[in-house]
Amino acid sequence: MAEERPPRDGENSVSGGNPAPPERIRETFDRIAGAYDAMNALISGMQEPRWRRRAVEETRLEAGMRAIDVACGTGKATADLAARVTPGGRVVGLDFSPHMLRIADQRYGARPGIAFVAGDALDLPFGDATFDAATILFGMRNLRDYRRGFAEMHRVVRDGGRIVCLDIARPRRRAGRLIAAWFDHVIPVLGRLVGHRDAYAYLVRSAKGYPGPEQIAEIMRGVGLAEVRWLELSGGIVTIHTGVAAHSAEQEVPG
Repeated sequence: MAEERPPRDGENSVSGGNPAPPERIRETFDRIAGAYDAMNALISGMQEPRWRRRAVEETRLEAGMRAIDVACGTGKATADLAARVTPGGRVVGLDFSPHMLRIADQRYGARPGIAFVAGDALDLPFGDATFDAATILFGMRNLRDYRRGFAEMHRVVRDGGRIVCLDIARPRRRAGRLIAAWFDHVIPVLGRLVGHRDAYAYLVRSAKGYPGPEQIAEIMRGVGLAEVRWLELSGGIVTIHTGVAAHSAEQEVPG
């Protein structure tokens, strides 16, 4: 079998999604579940908690509200969201990796207002306008269809609710490009040291193939989200995109 060629920067945007088979991505995350949080801390230079807190703040959730955390992984963001909606609120963490969900449930499943469910980000098992906000942190670039991923989050959020996407980006500023170079070359080495070389080589490929912030914003507008904006953090190595659900605008008929 020929060796898989890593996609060039932004290549995934041609097809509108990650070209890797979803089953392979699920197996990858199942394999690294036990090392996931420690590696995230190392890879991010201990910045991941700050990035996550900012993304959670962007939801503008309040006590008593409901949220869904798509591609929740080990559940850290889900727990942070639950802290914002307590008391009286509810947060669902959804993921397609059984091993990730097992860790999330062991850590946070007993907390009030939190539930973890297995599911597909491209076919969320919830009705329209169920939630006040939807988040996806470091998960969008793993989806085979970015547009559908955003469309599904939009569908399950009520009018005026917020959709928040945090993911790795390809920096344009020099300082950010230096960080990206470290990311590209050091992460596969770290993955090899912890016995997950292929998994962390995939991480680099998925980041290189992910569309730029302007393209992601355009996809979000294309599914009907309003007030789409993005914020660059840590020299542009990550971006937080936000949009507001606007179903009523979709239904308006020109006079």
